[in-house]
Amino acid sequence: MTHPTFQHLRSHPVPALRLEFQEYRHIATGARHLHLAADDPHNAFMVAFLTVPHDSSGVAHILEHTSLCGSRRYPVRDPFFMMIRRSLNTFMNAFTSSDWTAYPFASLNKKDFNNLLDVYLDAAFFPALDEYDFAQEGHRLEFAQPDDPHSELLFKGVVFNEMKGALSSPVQRLGHELQERLFPTITYHYNSGGDPAAIPDLTHAQLKAFHARHYHPSNAIFLTYGDIPAAEHQERFETGALSQFQALPLDLAIPDERRYPEPVTDLIHYPLDGAEDLADQTHIVLGWLLGPVTDSMATLRARLLSDVLLDNSSSPLRHALETSELGTSPSPLCGFDTATREATFVCGLEGSNPEHAEAVEVLIFDILRQVATEGAPQDAIDAALHQLELSEREITGDGFPYGLRLIMEAMTSAIHGADPLSALDSDPLLEQLRAESRDPDFIPQLVRQLLLDNPHRVRLTMVPDAELSAKQAAAERERLAAIRATLTAADHTRLMEQARILAERQQRQDDPELLPKVGLDDIPPDLKIAEGVSRPVSDLPTTWYAQGTNGMVYLQVILDLPALEPDELDLLPLFCACLSEVGSAGRDYRTTQARQAAVTGGLSARAVVRGGIDDVRQVKGVMVVAGKALARNQAALSDLLWETLTSARFDEQPRLRELVAQMHAHREEAITDHGHLLALAAASASLSPVSALNHRWEGMEGLKQLKALDEALEDVGELEAFAARLERLRDRLQSAPRQLLVVSEAERQDDIATALTGRWQNASATPAAAFALTPPEAAPMRLGFSVNTQVNFCAKAYPTVASNHPDAPALQILGNFLRNGYLHRAIREQGGAYGGGAGYHPDSGAFRFHSYRDPRLADTLADFDRALDWLHTFDHPARTLEEAILGVIAAIDKPGSPAGEAIGAFFGTLFDRTPEQRRAYRQRILAVTLEDLKRVAAVYLQPERAHCAVLSDARTLTEQADITVIAA
Repeated sequence: MTHPTFQHLRSHPVPALRLEFQEYRHIATGARHLHLAADDPHNAFMVAFLTVPHDSSGVAHILEHTSLCGSRRYPVRDPFFMMIRRSLNTFMNAFTSSDWTAYPFASLNKKDFNNLLDVYLDAAFFPALDEYDFAQEGHRLEFAQPDDPHSELLFKGVVFNEMKGALSSPVQRLGHELQERLFPTITYHYNSGGDPAAIPDLTHAQLKAFHARHYHPSNAIFLTYGDIPAAEHQERFETGALSQFQALPLDLAIPDERRYPEPVTDLIHYPLDGAEDLADQTHIVLGWLLGPVTDSMATLRARLLSDVLLDNSSSPLRHALETSELGTSPSPLCGFDTATREATFVCGLEGSNPEHAEAVEVLIFDILRQVATEGAPQDAIDAALHQLELSEREITGDGFPYGLRLIMEAMTSAIHGADPLSALDSDPLLEQLRAESRDPDFIPQLVRQLLLDNPHRVRLTMVPDAELSAKQAAAERERLAAIRATLTAADHTRLMEQARILAERQQRQDDPELLPKVGLDDIPPDLKIAEGVSRPVSDLPTTWYAQGTNGMVYLQVILDLPALEPDELDLLPLFCACLSEVGSAGRDYRTTQARQAAVTGGLSARAVVRGGIDDVRQVKGVMVVAGKALARNQAALSDLLWETLTSARFDEQPRLRELVAQMHAHREEAITDHGHLLALAAASASLSPVSALNHRWEGMEGLKQLKALDEALEDVGELEAFAARLERLRDRLQSAPRQLLVVSEAERQDDIATALTGRWQNASATPAAAFALTPPEAAPMRLGFSVNTQVNFCAKAYPTVASNHPDAPALQILGNFLRNGYLHRAIREQGGAYGGGAGYHPDSGAFRFHSYRDPRLADTLADFDRALDWLHTFDHPARTLEEAILGVIAAIDKPGSPAGEAIGAFFGTLFDRTPEQRRAYRQRILAVTLEDLKRVAAVYLQPERAHCAVLSDARTLTEQADITVIAA
């Protein structure tokens, strides 16, 4: 059934995804509606617009933020964040890409879904775009003391600071700079997120004009997924927005980029603050512009070529880059990218030196010419085809709802003019690709056409500069000084008045009842938890979950950790990281990697250590070796897991050297994206054994140890000793008690059991001391870590209780309550940070505050304290407690993928978070009162118990008298 204002264009079943693709067009405006009809109550929505900026002022990004700050039907200052609190959503966000802006959400509750749909439609098509919201979210001039014109003049704004943080990442900076050169004349030349140097040039009038031109139904694609019929959605689209528009002639189409007649080379710099040695810190990449993504078959061919060249360590180009002495590891930018209307291919090295640029290019071209001459083994091509098939079949959804993933795939094709059905129903294209790939000249011809004979190529060398941050800061100060010199007394008054009005707006309490909501009575009565059955394989304990995995099998082996010496404990995460990356069963690592790609979706290993539900000092630890495969390859998956666990080779010492160097590089690159997590780990490190271990493994202490190891392994003797330690740990773990976890469709489990019986049995376990961790010293501390960043990451942590303690639910609610009522306003709106919040962390028994990409430091730490004063001194309406409870319940109830839900249930039970315990905890959440929040805050969150940690640049840290500075 189709709504009368829409025309039905086509419907097509997609059996591999168990859905029907439906396409509609709005008759009056030309708006498109793509509906993925599925028997799934987890409904998802997105409206997307082609957005084509012509400068780096960040207009599309700032508009994305500002459109969510109030609209015609919902005239409140912050409907987006207010709706997060009044909703059971499983996802809410907004995205700005290079050439599109999208507003997605998902929910399991139909009432909630329609509430969010109404708010999103009004925000997209009828936003207020108030000048003060523009000043808050985008940029503004403000005095350091807002009412003192003699104090320092500053640029402020959420997006301004967000992009300062984003461009602190060398890899993000490299990606933007490469794209700028690959696209010299069209919209991709510009940074759609905004360059902090250009953001202050954007005016409010330009923002409004950009909205009028781009956010029109004639330029919109509506996308929906789930079991709500298309006609129901269309009725709300029509009444909520479309009925008020007519078709608008638009000329936003992005042209093909003009091709270079010959390749381009360039050299740029990136900031590396305080570095004494700039050697081995250069990035060298080659980028090619390929064809338009509107040709689905050509795009799939190019993707296959990229996978054949780069997918794993057995792939020729990746192997050459990994083993080259010219750099540390392959660039994170390596691969094929369809984010732009014309695709790109990138490869290169990081950890190099500028004088190696020519040699890196020669290395890459030598491999490409070799492949063009000799071709690629058919086994490698078939493995790449297998990976494409597997990625299409797997039902994801653990971090991002599955329906939204499918919507994203359809949208990115449709927005560029490609057929969105081809993005979803790829089986016919894959069959054609299989047939084409049998031609021995198939891969060589693609290498010649797309790469060797393609002159539109850029070689970009990005060199570190220890003084660049200081130069950029000086340039910003000079710009502000020049602006100050032009300010009149009237300008001073205007800026002070703007700051006053903005502060008053930020303190204003809007009427939340102007927005729709769900309440506690809309919460489902029960928590759905996947149920498994225990059925041993031979004598090996095995837990089986029957889930709708769409032809996938997930197999994991779980080993109980024995007591470990301190050096073994430090070695364990490195052992896990290397385990599936080295050879096994007598094969070298390249042959093993090729085998993994041919028959599995990948193997991995990890160590999991959690605190007890009654006492966080009572810990349990396991090591997990996991893999997944298409059902037809389940026996091969079982064999590979067994071989990886029992016969991993640590005698390929050059491979170990490469792996440690790659790990170190990747951890360094992640600092500016995950700085808040590193600060939280450091602040919590002395509060429990698990949090101390997290800091030691994944935090700044772990990074320090990894850096030292990377440097030490330059010595051959140290490398030999490292390999020997890994072998000893492998051998020691062979006697650890083990069990299996299997997740698949029910009808496949008999065949899986037969295959497992032939391979798996329990170890001859020898009595071993139980795994345990020494409790850390708990003296409060204030630590500062000096890192390469233009923004700060702040954290404060307090010791509290384990999750079974009666006060744990109140602490969990308290985090949402403080974020909703105080921290969001103080940290983001007033302070200008991209994000911030608070929460209870049950594994460490800690309550923690944090900020993310934050221009402030001391004031943010003080705001964490002021949030507690606000809790105790202000009156709080009953709805604020309800909103905090809704947020916690939505997080607890959030569904995952079929496999992810089963795996989560299994490990929950393994660590005593049984279904009964989890359901009881959820009921206790619903019973929390406002007085409970005040009581637990008074008992546990006392100033003298606080532990602080911040990540910042060296100059900022030296200004903090009470912080102990640690060089990263």
